[in-house]
Amino acid sequence: MEREKIIVLDFGGQYKQLIARRVREQKVYCEIHPSEIGLEKLKAMSPKGIILTGGPNSVYDPASPSFDPEIFNLGIPVLGICYGAQLMAHLLGGEVKTAPVSEYGHTEIQIDDPSSLLFQGCPGSGISWMSHTDYIARTPEGFSVTAHTDNCPVAAMEDSARKLYALQLHPEVEHTENGAEMLRHFVMDVCGCSGTWEMASFTDDMIKKLKEKIGSDRVLLGLSGGVDSTVTAVLLSKAIGKQLYCVFVDHGLMRKNEGDEVEAVFGPSGKFGDLNFIRVNAGPEYFNMLKGIDDPEQKRKLIGNKFVEIFGNEARRLAGDGGFRYMAQGTIYPDVVESGMGKDGAVIKSHHNVGGLPRDLVVELGFDEKPVEPLRDLFKDEVRKAGLELGIPEDLVFRQPFPGPGLGIRVVGEVTPEKVAMVQEADAIYREELAKAGIGTGRGQFFAALSNMRSVGVMGDFRTYDYAVVLRGVITSDFMTAEAAEIPWSVLQICMNRIINEVKGVNRVLYDLTTKPPGTIELE
Repeated sequence: MEREKIIVLDFGGQYKQLIARRVREQKVYCEIHPSEIGLEKLKAMSPKGIILTGGPNSVYDPASPSFDPEIFNLGIPVLGICYGAQLMAHLLGGEVKTAPVSEYGHTEIQIDDPSSLLFQGCPGSGISWMSHTDYIARTPEGFSVTAHTDNCPVAAMEDSARKLYALQLHPEVEHTENGAEMLRHFVMDVCGCSGTWEMASFTDDMIKKLKEKIGSDRVLLGLSGGVDSTVTAVLLSKAIGKQLYCVFVDHGLMRKNEGDEVEAVFGPSGKFGDLNFIRVNAGPEYFNMLKGIDDPEQKRKLIGNKFVEIFGNEARRLAGDGGFRYMAQGTIYPDVVESGMGKDGAVIKSHHNVGGLPRDLVVELGFDEKPVEPLRDLFKDEVRKAGLELGIPEDLVFRQPFPGPGLGIRVVGEVTPEKVAMVQEADAIYREELAKAGIGTGRGQFFAALSNMRSVGVMGDFRTYDYAVVLRGVITSDFMTAEAAEIPWSVLQICMNRIINEVKGVNRVLYDLTTKPPGTIELE
């Protein structure tokens, strides 16, 4: 039986990932697609419901993203959120204007129709999250207003007979009271989903699909030792066994002792020692390449290109033993989204390498043009659930995430072996003290970075001029948004004392309080 799915159409909204996460929390599968996907492709997906996201544009601007109005005649329930709500009104004959008073942030809404399926069980008023400069001035024919605010006459509208719903507010963000309930009512009550999607069924289905797709061919995987590549490796191992070859490129930019730890897990004597594991120690090459480079984006690209070069050389060497049909990657859904989806999707990170190796190398090595990416549809917490279902030990499943460029982007400015050593030691101390204090790090990301700031200090009777280490701790479920962790002051003081006393070249320790957005999780 084909799984139920909700499709989110992206019109450039910053919260699109949260919408998908909230739907999946109802045990209903959800995918994000660019708004230009087209009506026929959308129909072919047979969604149980469609959600139109927010976006920064005005619907009455001819250059703004739109969609075929026939979407509203398919008989499939549609929910428009913010820009999506305005687009629904605009395409169906309503009127959207510039609002006399814009609404941003916490706003009180008044529910006018408590019998609406979306507002079942919700109180008559509550706080919602607004972010708009336009508003629906006149509803289309057949629609009724179901909620308003002091400055927004149509905070919600619906044509329940056609199963068309619109919310000017953002139900997907935590700031909106009962927002998750509104989305649940749409998914379950309006769309009629049963909520039966489970990770156990995902892993079983994926292993079966991998077996069918790969057959007797061989697969080459770039293994980093992080949770994404680990789960990818175990899924493939269960599906095709010794047909899988794992290349671990140790770029010298990993956490303290991590290269040896990865080999201990995946090498011949490790828990997953039945893999074909190849380690390439390439640290000197990377450090030589990064001399004099301080721009973070340039570092990302150089590190990524060097990986492709080394990985390609190993692939050529191993290909002499019979060749490979497929390359595998631990790509996950935030990688896909943050690398840009369609012309309205913002590119947030360029190091994800979504889509695989450069085309000329793919052709040369004889790889299938589309890499094997079994986790491509999952968020980070879902990847971890899959890992547990596969029997991977918890310490590996909940290992702190680590970016592909490694400490290359946790050292601000030029990367040198000495700076990397500082970060490795400071990071090890930080994580050790968090563990001693019983602070769980499984719900986020905790690490040390080295700033490019040097300042005067006094140690003993001597004046110093050394670097500042920045400690970062965030709490997040999906890595799309994050808040700074409230680490006890006493723990931070212990970390500060140990780092300054034990890490040569550091005389100052800072704690980063920035949320995502506006920042990213990494410091850079």
